[in-house]
Amino acid sequence: MRLRHIEVFNAVMLTGSVSAAARLINVTQPAVSRTLQHAEIQLGFALFQRVRGRLTPTAEAQTLYPHIERLFAQLDEVQRLASSLKTGRGNLDELRVLTVLALSYEVFPRAIRLFREKYPDVAVVHEALHSPQIVSSLVLQEADVGYVFSAISHPALSHEQIGERQVMCIVPKGLLGARQLKAGVLSFAQLADLPVIALDNRDPLGVTLGHVLRENSPGLKPVMTVQTYHVALALAHHGVGVAMVEGCTAASADRNKVDVLALEPAIPVTVKALRPTARPNSLVSRAFTRCMTQALQQIA
Repeated sequence: MRLRHIEVFNAVMLTGSVSAAARLINVTQPAVSRTLQHAEIQLGFALFQRVRGRLTPTAEAQTLYPHIERLFAQLDEVQRLASSLKTGRGNLDELRVLTVLALSYEVFPRAIRLFREKYPDVAVVHEALHSPQIVSSLVLQEADVGYVFSAISHPALSHEQIGERQVMCIVPKGLLGARQLKAGVLSFAQLADLPVIALDNRDPLGVTLGHVLRENSPGLKPVMTVQTYHVALALAHHGVGVAMVEGCTAASADRNKVDVLALEPAIPVTVKALRPTARPNSLVSRAFTRCMTQALQQIA
């Protein structure tokens, strides 16, 4: 298939008709029909069947379409990168910062306060995303710096460890006895007797926790699985179960509703700063990373 064939095929799949596809890509209806016919002749099979006035994709078209979607997603990334390169992102009056959600509640606000004391004229644009989204956005040079937990390495990004925390257990009030509370720690064996809220295995910490729990507490059965640390924390606040989160999220715990204990043996969680290697590490970017480091130290 040629690029023109792919563009028309995608438009028809999205809209369901020749006329709507023509409007979407700003060409005439006969041009769409001719392009589809030419594509089918080259491919040797039909892409659509007309059913009650609408074009219905054939089984072959449905097999092709996921690959076409990925192709358009890659094209969109190229366009976004070109736009970023055109606009430069070198403006010292603006800093674009990405963080995982867990760092946006306690650490990021503290860092902003410290940063604005020294750079009051720099506008900071912040977005909280999941780790893979942060990596993708930085690779596309859509931001200056990102802060994540235990990031997957990428050749287009530099990594700097700026802090380390450990996994904490957020336990609803009344679940533990006085002796356990006085000890201040929970073992894997003790967790097996408690309702546990697990983290999604697409999250870096969720992957680590899942592996460690399988090794050390195979009998543990989570009552539910969630995607974000603060959802786990909120569930613990409402008495659903024990949330296992990193220390930054644990700092937001309401001690009137929950008890906070360390997990033993300790599971370290590193905090990393990521930057695109294709762009210079600006003065304000370095300064903000120092502020993030100080903010992490404040909530240790």
